[in-house]
Amino acid sequence: MTAEKVISTDRLTKKFGDFVAADEISFDVYKGEIFGFLGANGAGKTTAIRMLCGLSTPSYGEATIAGFDIYKETEKIKKNIGYMSQKFSLYEDLTVLENIKFFGGIYGLSDKELKSKSNQLIETLGMSVEAKKLVGSLPLGWKQKLAFSVAIIHDPKIVFLDEPTGGVDPVTRRQFWDLIYKASSQGITIFVTTHYMDEAEYCHRISMMVDGKIKALDTPTNLKDQYHANSMDDVFYELARGAKRKAD
Repeated sequence: MTAEKVISTDRLTKKFGDFVAADEISFDVYKGEIFGFLGANGAGKTTAIRMLCGLSTPSYGEATIAGFDIYKETEKIKKNIGYMSQKFSLYEDLTVLENIKFFGGIYGLSDKELKSKSNQLIETLGMSVEAKKLVGSLPLGWKQKLAFSVAIIHDPKIVFLDEPTGGVDPVTRRQFWDLIYKASSQGITIFVTTHYMDEAEYCHRISMMVDGKIKALDTPTNLKDQYHANSMDDVFYELARGAKRKAD
């Protein structure tokens, strides 16, 4: 049985004048896959993610996201993806429950779905006592778990995680990856960027971008074998040391 492609790009390119931010990138990502999208600052990751989320129109190239055309069906793409950034995108002056209902409403859940999902989410996260507390009063790890859960409350086909574990301790990061594995096992595709190379080891496959191009794409084990490296840190340095760009 052939795995279902949920992201497919072919020579996807974004130019800003003479500057080529993303240079003919081509790759496929499959249902339930944890796909690491890595690269140093300036590699072009942010530009690529903005195109994939339907927020930026490519200069040329082709792509489908959750089965929808990146040029013609951006609104459908947005309804079938979730997004979580390093800053978590939560409203700190709203309660836990208010945040859940707010983002569920943005994602188009009905009142009935919102009530059911809210109760289910609070119970799953073990936040019954905290449901009416302001998010700003919660520990960082709890905010992180809440932000991820809100990003997938509408059962998207893909969730984009942009540096989701920045600034949290190793134990909390590991707990967060347990949530990622669970979502993956339920068929949600995880598209994640991270600067922590130990987290790269948790991905099913990894893409490495350098100066706007994809320089390597394979499993962590195969990449380490290919570059005769002991860790993903070593692979990263081998690929990134020749980079010319310094910032996105």
